[in-house]
Amino acid sequence: MAFRYIAGFAACVIFPALASAAWGPDRNVEIVVTTGPGGAQDRTARTMQGILQQRQMVAVPITVINKPGAGGVLGLVYMNQHLRDGHYLLTTSPTLLANHIVGISTLTYTDVTPIAQLFSEYVGFAVRADSPIKSARDLIESVKKDPSAISAAISTSSGNHNHIAIGLVMKAAGVDLKRLKVVVFKGSSESVTAALGGHVDFLATTASNLVQLAADGKMRVLAMAAPSRLAGPMANVPTWRELGINAIGNNWRAVAGPKGMTAAQVEYWEDVLARLVATSEWKEDVERNLWVGNFMRSAECAAEYKRGYMELKGVLTELGLAK
Repeated sequence: MAFRYIAGFAACVIFPALASAAWGPDRNVEIVVTTGPGGAQDRTARTMQGILQQRQMVAVPITVINKPGAGGVLGLVYMNQHLRDGHYLLTTSPTLLANHIVGISTLTYTDVTPIAQLFSEYVGFAVRADSPIKSARDLIESVKKDPSAISAAISTSSGNHNHIAIGLVMKAAGVDLKRLKVVVFKGSSESVTAALGGHVDFLATTASNLVQLAADGKMRVLAMAAPSRLAGPMANVPTWRELGINAIGNNWRAVAGPKGMTAAQVEYWEDVLARLVATSEWKEDVERNLWVGNFMRSAECAAEYKRGYMELKGVLTELGLAK
């Protein structure tokens, strides 16, 4: 009798736990993108969607939903209308942190459930081919001499990853950030045109935007704000760290969910995304775009959000952008 009681009690305790650990989506999954079609966030979401469906890694349909507007706020609000629901995912980046710091958004990393980081995209510093600035050291010396005399081009907004990379590099070099002259353009093509035309002195943009310009001999890439040298066509470009300036401009790409997701929901998507980044298709896409794969699970991702928020708050405050 006692044995039957104990066995029955054990079943009540064990089987619900097993059931909760076996969560999986049972209807359409939405990947929410806070920008319009064609942007970096959108491309990430659609690459995820394609591989997950082609490989049949998720048993239900997956839809990419674009919710642009208000600096990403509309997409975050939309996703959090579905609190605790594992059928909604969000592609995100340091913009999630920076927009809160500069006052664009009232929502930040504490308003989502971190699921995983997929890769990092690092920022390069370049000048036109005939620029009198011949090296990264020349650039730093010129900016130190008179920060307001050397102009930088970025896109697409103040306080974004390109702007932050400039701030981190110049702060590490001992430059007064409030004296920096940074010109913001609507898109990367406009910032490149300004640099090629000599209207600004240097350009800060992600590595993939610089590859063809360097190959065509139109621009000279001075340094990458990366922890180590990139592979492929940027292998000969030094990092700022190599030059004694400890600064990393990391435009990471991550996946989050609505606030309040259960541990079982998070575990399901962690495992799916871990398998996603191991596919040959994903690895080829990462290599082609000069990204760096550095997959992180939820707990590590959450810790990185917190650390990154404090770092960005410091540099954006010195840039005079924090609210």
